[in-house]
Amino acid sequence: MVAVDDDRAAGFVDWRSRGYDVSNFWEIGIALLPDWRGRGIGWRAQAALCNYLFAHTPAERIEARTHPDNIAEQRSLEKAGFQHEGKLRSIEFREGQWCDAWVYSRLRKDPTPVRAPIA
Repeated sequence: MVAVDDDRAAGFVDWRSRGYDVSNFWEIGIALLPDWRGRGIGWRAQAALCNYLFAHTPAERIEARTHPDNIAEQRSLEKAGFQHEGKLRSIEFREGQWCDAWVYSRLRKDPTPVRAPIA
């Protein structure tokens, strides 16, 4: 749960294990309630989740995906220390058509974003 101010719920973050052969990584996601979007809460929550996962698991990589038209989420991921890696073509069927996604990653060795909370 993403909590703000007096512990009011602003949304949630989630994570799931992904992997290729013997190397596993985390994929994270976030959903904020409309009233809390655009206030800098999202990138801080994502950065805090990354800090937590790196501190408490052996994973080397954390990945996030977003739609190419979701500029706000792309900025949020970049503020949270993620780097844009590329496009996944036709990965999701939505609203009657196949859609692309952009993939971002943050590695353990990447610097923690400035002003990000430490888990």
